[in-house]
Amino acid sequence: MNTPDAIGDLPMFPLGSVLFPGGVLPLHVFEPRYRALTGYCLERESPLGVVLIERGSEVGGGDVRFPVGTLGRIGRSVALPDGRWMLAVVGERRIRIEDWLGEEPFPRARASFVDDTTPPGPGASRARDIVSERARAAIHLLARLGEWPPGDAAAPVAADPAEAAWQVAGFGLLGPADSQRVLETDGVEARLDLLASLLAEQVDVLALRAAGR
Repeated sequence: MNTPDAIGDLPMFPLGSVLFPGGVLPLHVFEPRYRALTGYCLERESPLGVVLIERGSEVGGGDVRFPVGTLGRIGRSVALPDGRWMLAVVGERRIRIEDWLGEEPFPRARASFVDDTTPPGPGASRARDIVSERARAAIHLLARLGEWPPGDAAAPVAADPAEAAWQVAGFGLLGPADSQRVLETDGVEARLDLLASLLAEQVDVLALRAAGR
């Protein structure tokens, strides 16, 4: 049974990528169990959970998964003639996996919502500005290296610090492990501070590469 604080039987999609609240994750669904999950969610208009795989593969099962993920819903879906699906999953709220309930016909878990109601601290606005500046610097360097589409800048960063943190985290500038660290960090200011630190490291590495070092 679902309550405002818990979800009793949630279809789960373990992946090699992190979905953030407010973000959109494109998925190519081809494995039979995740085709079944897609059909189940579309038929019942059910949410699903996305968690990062800590060890193992997206295909075949037997993987180890992080306990914090994101509740999402299928925003767009295209059925292909051979049974595969192309999906866009929209992130809503953070969740914590309390118990895995089984793997057939697709992974399912009991989950609770992670509290995101703590208001931003006094330094959140400045931290948001720093994160925005460093994200732009990283994108500029990636474009110079030919690793970002020419002329394709990221969307303007939201003025709200809480929204901005999730938005920049979803730009694709961080690897999965660092993205998971951001997802698991409680508090808007702490999350922005972590993002600022991770992006500074990324900018330094990219600057060295762009300089040919």
